Amino acid sequence: MKCVLCRNGETHAGAVTTTLTRGETVVVVRAVPAEVCENCGDYYLSSEVSRHILEIAEEAVRHGAEVEILRYAA
Repeated sequence: MKCVLCRNGETHAGAVTTTLTRGETVVVVRAVPAEVCENCGDYYLSSEVSRHILEIAEEAVRHGAEVEILRYAA
């Protein structure tokens, strides 16, 4: 897929670290599967992966976590 941000690079399967912030909670998820641009490094998550990441973040907020660092597991 052609990168929509830089419009020069192609994306390839890879893994990224994603950080989400909600209120006082910061959730860092490592090794998230994504399509990563070879040129600019921008990345794209599938809807399934995005949904899972948001569920992880919601769980951290519910438990009152201030900082949560996790490795992605499908």
